[in-house]
Formats: sequence, C-alpha cells, structure tokens
Amino acid sequence: MNPVRKRKMLVLLFILFVLTLVTALVLYALGQNINLFFTPTQVVNGEASNKQSIRLGGMVVKDSIVRGEDLSVEFKLTDFKQTVTVHYRGILPDLFREGQGIVALGVVSDNQHFTATEVLAKHDANYMPPEVKDALAKTVQSGAKKVNDS
Repeated sequence: MNPVRKRKMLVLLFILFVLTLVTALVLYALGQNINLFFTPTQVVNGEASNKQSIRLGGMVVKDSIVRGEDLSVEFKLTDFKQTVTVHYRGILPDLFREGQGIVALGVVSDNQHFTATEVLAKHDANYMPPEVKDALAKTVQSGAKKVNDS
C-alpha cells in the first residue's frame, strides 16, 4: 500500500474512533440524567429501579402528612389504586397540601417507600402536571373497566 494512502487511512480510522468515543460518552451522560416518570402503582409493582433517580407523581393522601421536629416530612402519595410513602427533608412548596397533585424527584427505597430530594406542587387550582393527569386518567379508566366487567 502506498505510504500516503496508508497515512490517510490511519487518519480516517483515528477520526472515526474519536467520533465513536465521543458519541458513546454523550449517550452515557444523557442516560444518567434522564428522570423517568412513574406512578405509585408502577413503584409498588417494582417497575422502578431502586438506584435510578425518578419522578413520582400522584395526589397527596388526606391526613397523611407527618412533620418531624426538623425539616423532615413524611406523606403518602396515591394514584387512587396504590399508595407509596414519601420521605422528604427540606422546605415544602407553599402550594403543597393534602389532596393536591405533586411530582417528587428522588429514588425508590423499596416498593412502598420513596426518598424525595425535591417536591414540586401544582401552580393553581386548575393545574395538574401532565404526567400525573394522564396517569390518574388511566387508573380511573382501568378501575371503571373492572367495575363494568363485574
């Protein structure tokens, strides 16, 4: 093989290798930062990994908020089918209250407990996060099907 052609081939292979490496690193970084949305039913069924950061959405169960002496708070979150206990340490949003739709960012401790690092409450009386709204609608529809089938 001609030395000039050989050098061009090596440069081309090196560039291809570098582009492949950069693409792999970018995809890996993006995969680490994805926060998937789950409902309490999906968490209870074990669909969420214990080590992965997820968003858990649902409605705060009435009379379930327990405040600790420090900034720790424990409350139950439901999609009207299953309930998950959420543990959070920090200041809750002003709009956080029982019966409200919220999205919590954190990790699953086990199938019944979730440790939140951030809690997001809805903005006004008519707003509900789209993921929570869709998940609750699916739960209500599946519940209605079961009642009609009985």
